[in-house]
Amino acid sequence: MTAIPQQKSAVDVVKLGANIGARIDGVRLGGDLDESTVAEIRSALLANKVVFFHDQHHLDETAQQEFAALLGDLTLAHPTTRSRAIGNILPIDSDYGKANSWHTDVTFVDRVPAISVLRAVQLPSYGGSTTWANTVTAYESLPAPLKALVDELWAVHTNDYDYAARVDETRTGGVDVKQQTHRKEFVSDLYETEHPVVRVHPETGERALLLGHFVKRFVGLHSPESQALFRLLQDRVTSLENTTRWQWQPGDVAIWDNRATQHYAVADYDDQPRKMHRVTVAGDVPVSPDGRRSEIRVGDASGYSALPA
Repeated sequence: MTAIPQQKSAVDVVKLGANIGARIDGVRLGGDLDESTVAEIRSALLANKVVFFHDQHHLDETAQQEFAALLGDLTLAHPTTRSRAIGNILPIDSDYGKANSWHTDVTFVDRVPAISVLRAVQLPSYGGSTTWANTVTAYESLPAPLKALVDELWAVHTNDYDYAARVDETRTGGVDVKQQTHRKEFVSDLYETEHPVVRVHPETGERALLLGHFVKRFVGLHSPESQALFRLLQDRVTSLENTTRWQWQPGDVAIWDNRATQHYAVADYDDQPRKMHRVTVAGDVPVSPDGRRSEIRVGDASGYSALPA
């Protein structure tokens, strides 16, 4: 009996580190990708938490959104920052602030986005890289006593802290007007949500730490206790061995699993412009190891994102 030759996949996954990150070659992103290629991209994403693509110069706003929609239903550009939205795209512009703080996107709502698709639009001549951290391996590496603690721990997340609108003290003239305007819009609707510090990933079943700098405090702890414990856990997440750093090139696209990562945009490019376009795929309400779902304290995000079926 003649063996049927196996067709080699066009998706070439190149691992970038032991704990996080892979580059995918051989794929032209767009809304016309076939189901098997999309499935392979999703599989690589779940395994590596963040994946990168070079040479996607053909993508524009429409094609980026059409591709992202193959991964799931899209959210609005943002729950509060809507004035600069391009359809479902949130323009991330250094003129309005720099996201140089470790965070998971939009954790102040109950339905945390599942996946983000980020495309480079305008890059500085130097600097401007982004670093991602694996929140699954951060949890898995905790000693047993700390796991026992965080498995029962909950945190209040709020948009009243805006990581992207902190004052840049080096700018001549003090506070930037664009940053002030962005800050006001960012907090125009207040959101507070109680999330489990450990969430169970809805696709892989892995446990991940749900933290980042939208955390206001831990439920049941005083402020100094919250600060000390937050720092301890964040240091575990952002340990260098648990991260990957991407130096952007024109035409690059990054896709990350927002349920299993944090990221940090490195602000080392002085006052040069840096512009990116982000599309996010709707996510579910996080669930704790004992099966409890996140709870809304303030705000209604149903208009931002429908819950997946």
